[in-house]
This record gives sequence, structure tokens and C-alpha cells, in this order.
Amino acid sequence: MTILDQLSLRVPIIQAPMAGVSTPNLAAAVSNAGGLGSIGVGATHASGAAQMIDELRGLTDGAYNVNLFVHAAPQRDAAIEAAWLGALTPLFRELGAEPPSTLATIYKSFADDEDMLGVLVERAPPVVSFHFGLPDEGRVRALKHAGCFLIATATNVEEARAAKASGMDAVVAQGYEAGGHRGVFDPNGEDTRLGTLALTSLLVRFSDLPVIAAGGIMDGRGVRAVLELGAVAAQLGTAFIPCPESAADDAYRQALLSEAAHHTVMTRAISGRPARCLRNRFTEWGATASHSAPEYPVAYDAGKALNAAGKAARESGFGAQWAGQGAPLARELPAADLIRALQRELGEVP
Repeated sequence: MTILDQLSLRVPIIQAPMAGVSTPNLAAAVSNAGGLGSIGVGATHASGAAQMIDELRGLTDGAYNVNLFVHAAPQRDAAIEAAWLGALTPLFRELGAEPPSTLATIYKSFADDEDMLGVLVERAPPVVSFHFGLPDEGRVRALKHAGCFLIATATNVEEARAAKASGMDAVVAQGYEAGGHRGVFDPNGEDTRLGTLALTSLLVRFSDLPVIAAGGIMDGRGVRAVLELGAVAAQLGTAFIPCPESAADDAYRQALLSEAAHHTVMTRAISGRPARCLRNRFTEWGATASHSAPEYPVAYDAGKALNAAGKAARESGFGAQWAGQGAPLARELPAADLIRALQRELGEVP
């Protein structure tokens, strides 16, 4: 039985669990259209996750995915954090605001969140996926006992093999083209920056897991390309950002559908971890910053405060406008119509 059969998917397409952008409405629309819809709960607490899952369950009878961040707890350094806030101060003041006096660890890793584990075990989502790393043996065992199908992101063969050893049921091959945060387990280690096609081929051959390809895939021809390489499905994120069901704000949508889509960059400045974003004022500042950002997610606390100051001043150039290299191919369609278009295009490929 294939992963598609196990999850009752009619279309080999997974909507990426973009925390802050994916919504229960978006995920439900994708699942109801035959794909696998996803929500990201790494940026919320256990009660917020419970609310999102309950809302999603009320909107679809199909399978859906709940995604979590499994990052190491940040190593706090007061001097680094103070220097980072000092470097950001001129930007805040240009926007008529002051930087926060201190920074906080705004997101709790699933590795340390017993309340989140309880929510997941109680609600037993059909699919649970992980980004930035792998949960421990006890969490894997609890989720599998609850009946969850488990997926981890990998950016190289070693991470994929670790996913297999930990008990994952499938792996997402995240190519360097992908938008949003790199799924690297160690953000300070070597990143081989494998592209989607090469990484998919490698993981199909060497991971001994079903492979879901992600990164730069925007249309049916892209889906067909990775299926031909042996992937069981394609995961698309940027393609779903313009959908009316997403939580992207107007500035994000306008930027994605403009010339800015042709210019994405990998940056640590926004969150403290490498992530692919539309080039904007924040990424340009980050490219020349003389100070190292604090570790994720501490740096994100500063980034969010700067974006809020920008919005208050009607300046949209400081947002986390995550997007992959295929961004210029984005189209404004309701999620169900996009799934149908992708399915039609997939069928038209010789």
C-alpha cells in the first residue's frame, strides 16, 4: 500500500504547513479537493494548536497534516542579543519606534512541549510532520500508538537516514529552492544546499523511505518531474500563498505577484535560522549586518517587533515574506481550483 493509499489522497500533492500562513480553511480546501492539507502549529502553544486542529476537523473528513518545529533550545547570550538590538535600533527609529529592551524565546520546541504532545495524542491527526529535527523515541512511540503517520523534513541523506532510524513513515526532500526555513537539523553545520531534483533522487535511492519532494514546484509539470524521479508526492508551499484561504497579508500577496518574486534570498536576519524570503529592506540590511543574529527563535522576536513597527508606519519591507525560487509562477486561485489546475496539468504532461 502506497502513502497515497494510506492517506486516501486522490492527488499526489501536499500543501506545505506554512506556520503563520496556512490556515484551517486552506488545509481543509486542499484536503477536500483530494490533496493533503496542512497546518503549522510550531508558532503557537498547545491550546492554540488544539483550536486549529478542532477547526480543521470540522471542515474536512479527509486526511490532514499537523506540523511541528523540533529545534534545539537556543543558547542565550546577552551580549549578542544586546548587540543585535543595538544594530537594529536605527531601523526602528527610522520607523518612529524603539526596539524592545530584551528578547524572548517566542516559540517552544516540540522536543520540550509535553502539553503539545498531549494535544496531538488526544486528537490523533492522520499525519504529523516535523521540521528542524526529530522528536525523541517516547514522542514517536506515543504518536504512532495514537495512529499518526509521521513525516520528517530532510535536506541531505544523513538527515533522511536519521528519520528512518527514528521511526518516520516518510521523508520530505527539501531542496535549496524551497521557501521559508531550511529544515537543516544543525543550522550552524555544513549545508550541502542540494537542489530538489538531486536531493529527491538521492533520497529515493538511499533513504529507504517514501519521498515527498519539495522546493520550487509550482505547477503540474514540476509535480510530474519529481514523480518521475521516484517521489510519491510533491509538497508545494509558495504556490498556495496567494490563495484567498491563506493568512498572507496584502503586502505579502502584492510582493509575491510583483517583480519581487524574481528575487529571493536566503537570510538569517529575520529569525536567526536560514530561510528563503522575497528580497526586501530587512534582507538587504541583513546582508550587510556586522553583527551575528541571536539563535532561533530569539532573533525572530526582534524581527517580529521590527515588522510590527514597519506596518504601523505603512512600510512593508520588514516582513517575513517567505517564498521559494519558483515564486514568479504563483497564481491567484482558490485552493480547490489550484489543486484542480495542478491535477489537470499533471495529466497533460506526456
